[in-house]
Amino acid sequence: MKRLFFNSIFIITCWLLFACHSPEPLKVKRPPLKVSFISFVGHRPAIIAQEKGFFKAQGIDVELSYVDYLQLQQADFSAGKYDGIGLTLGDFMILSATNPDIQAVMVVDESTGADVVVAQSNIKTILNLKGKKVGANLGGFSEVFVTEMLKSSKLTSDDVRLVKVDGLEVPQRLQNNAIQAGHTWEPHLSEALKLGAKILFTSKQTPGLIVDLIAFRGEAIRDRPEDIRAFVRGWLQGVSYWEANIPEGNEIVSKALNIPSNTISFEGIDLTDFAENQKFFQSDSPNYIYKTANKYAEFFIRAGNVTRLPNVKTLFNSSFLSPPPSLKP
Repeated sequence: MKRLFFNSIFIITCWLLFACHSPEPLKVKRPPLKVSFISFVGHRPAIIAQEKGFFKAQGIDVELSYVDYLQLQQADFSAGKYDGIGLTLGDFMILSATNPDIQAVMVVDESTGADVVVAQSNIKTILNLKGKKVGANLGGFSEVFVTEMLKSSKLTSDDVRLVKVDGLEVPQRLQNNAIQAGHTWEPHLSEALKLGAKILFTSKQTPGLIVDLIAFRGEAIRDRPEDIRAFVRGWLQGVSYWEANIPEGNEIVSKALNIPSNTISFEGIDLTDFAENQKFFQSDSPNYIYKTANKYAEFFIRAGNVTRLPNVKTLFNSSFLSPPPSLKP
């Protein structure tokens, strides 16, 4: 009996020791969060967050894609290629018509002069555009911006010939006289100016109209809420770091996108931090996001781009906003 007792004790002890030293349960690695952007300065804090390890520090893998053509980016998003997308509020409203479950989780920037309409040197005023060809990305925020420009001089889109042109194509289209004016931004603005174009109108004259957002697919919102929250915190860290280390940040972006660092500038752009993001979702704010969203929706209804007004309250979700670690008390 004693031998049986001691053998039992031995077996139990060995089992306990084995259990204590057994490997931890295998953790399933989540796939990277795939997010697509266009090459606009307000969309680039993600590069800083990626290269400085802010996303990793938040416990998330992120796969970034930067593209030139808005239509291609949005088509790929609709096809399920990306979990998230960076785009303007106007383009977001259009995209929501075919992707009704998407939600914008944060505002990343406000254009306060970075979006411009450039014109051939002989075009002195907006009134000189009457009867001329004006390039814009029709059916999106670009068309709304150009329409606001025309309105400022008591013109309408019927007074000009609107031509569908992407921002990156504007310099060459001006050069070969395919258009006489067009909407663009950096680095394409610098190229247009070198070719002799002049600035006719900027987003400084349309406060609150052009803001950029990050939106995620409905399944990502439902299945990966903590990853999205981590992405937002990492992004906001990227904003803070870049604004505090502009030369280094510019070099990081220049290398990542293979563009000249002297074309990277915050001029005319306000990168929105945590506090500024909160203001966009406050009803007493002059740039209340829902008010501007309805303005775009109503324009697109009149233009026939969408068939019904969306419920804008379901398109935004500010619950993922939280201050990044560097801003916490």
